Amino acid sequence: MEDIQENLQHEEDSSVGDFASSSSSNHPPLRSTRLPVQRSSVCSRAYFVVVMVFFHVYILNVIALLLYVHYNNGPGNIVSSDGTSSAGEGESPSLESMPPPREPHEEEESHVIRLPRIEGIRVGHIQSVSLMSDRRHKMKTLSLKPLLFEIPGFLSEEECRVVVQLAQLKGLIESQMTADSQGQEESNQPLLSLSNEEVFSLLDLNQDGLLQKQEIVSHSHSRDGTWLSPKNLRQILTSLEACSTGMLNLEDFQHVYDPSQGQEQSGKLRNQFNQRRKHTGLYQGPGSHHVLQKLKNRVITLTRLPTALVDMSEPLQVFRYELGDFSDAHHDSSNPHAETACSHTRLAGNASSLAEISCRYLTVLIYLSSVEEGGETTFPVADNRTYDEQALIQDGVDLTDTRKTCGQGNLRVKPTVGTALLLYNHLSDGQGWMGELDEYSLHGDCVVKRGLKWVANSWVNVDPDYQQQAHYQSLLTERHDAKSDMEERSLPLSHFDLHQDL
Repeated sequence: MEDIQENLQHEEDSSVGDFASSSSSNHPPLRSTRLPVQRSSVCSRAYFVVVMVFFHVYILNVIALLLYVHYNNGPGNIVSSDGTSSAGEGESPSLESMPPPREPHEEEESHVIRLPRIEGIRVGHIQSVSLMSDRRHKMKTLSLKPLLFEIPGFLSEEECRVVVQLAQLKGLIESQMTADSQGQEESNQPLLSLSNEEVFSLLDLNQDGLLQKQEIVSHSHSRDGTWLSPKNLRQILTSLEACSTGMLNLEDFQHVYDPSQGQEQSGKLRNQFNQRRKHTGLYQGPGSHHVLQKLKNRVITLTRLPTALVDMSEPLQVFRYELGDFSDAHHDSSNPHAETACSHTRLAGNASSLAEISCRYLTVLIYLSSVEEGGETTFPVADNRTYDEQALIQDGVDLTDTRKTCGQGNLRVKPTVGTALLLYNHLSDGQGWMGELDEYSLHGDCVVKRGLKWVANSWVNVDPDYQQQAHYQSLLTERHDAKSDMEERSLPLSHFDLHQDL
């Protein structure tokens, strides 16, 4: 058996050898054709799956990034410096472009939307802004705390000249409160010199010897903060509510009223604020000068706020600073409290509110002239790591006093004709609406040392209470519609009527 197997093996080897020898004589030696088919197939399939997974993840990231840029920068109004945009002057987002952050009443839903907010990215970052159909503007981030941007060429020199002439034509009102006159003004403030009996008599409107709630509230609507402090008002009203008759006589009043608390007012910055300048307000609605309407449209396009919101805000304020004029560091807006109400929504305000304050979501400041020397806009605490009002006084020097410490401000902007500054006075509340006051938005005007300084401020008013703002806009819309119906049945408005202030 073994011999048979050996013979078979020998014959097989011989046949293979003969085949190999015969093949080699006719053809070159063949390479091995053995391929790891099964292993290669498995590796190729795994590689394909990995590539497809990474490809889908990449596509999803790109889509998410595009959505983020779209909802943060608006529909083509503001893009990066190398991008393009099709938005032109006068174009603004519609009221329905973004959903409201909260659930307003159905009749108010179309009047108020989420408040857009431009991203600063980083200090020095430049974005391209489309404000006019024939050109683009460069917007530079000056600081992140507060969120501040600079837009050169926002207005042309000719447009600035027209605004200045319109302000001069209307006439400017002098607003002066300097150190030289401050002492005299303070001596005329009633809470600093009147006795409790005299204050009680002033509050007692009907002179019946008793104080009612409506009498106290009527005296609280003083925007300069020199009449009754919120703390005084809370104490008096608390005592009124605790009294069974709901009224206070002189003896009760003397127990609850502390005149020293009236001097607190709204804080150190409000008390020590000094300024010297002239100003006037310019109407920008229908019938106003076309330059003023163009200016308003550019503000709308720049801020991406709805037209109705800007239309219902304060008129354009124009300021003139002459030689030696200035304004100490201050905030354009105020922090809301339970006892306060925004002055612009007083039409829909709560009659029981104790004081009216300015509520300005943002400021667009436009330099209408260049200044030969001085007149810079200073931001004393811009981009500080922390904010502390007490730290504003260093070695006996008050950083809010621009006449003495203007050069010590963290950021100073030199006035250049046509340049605009976009300043957010408030933080976001995290839900697309206006939040707390940004304390870093503290700013002032340095002393003009040579030349004239002309500045225009476009303030956009927003109530921190979303429902209050919506109700206010709804009431104004109803009044406008009612007025339009009356005008259709009467003679057209005269040219004079069309230029009345808001």
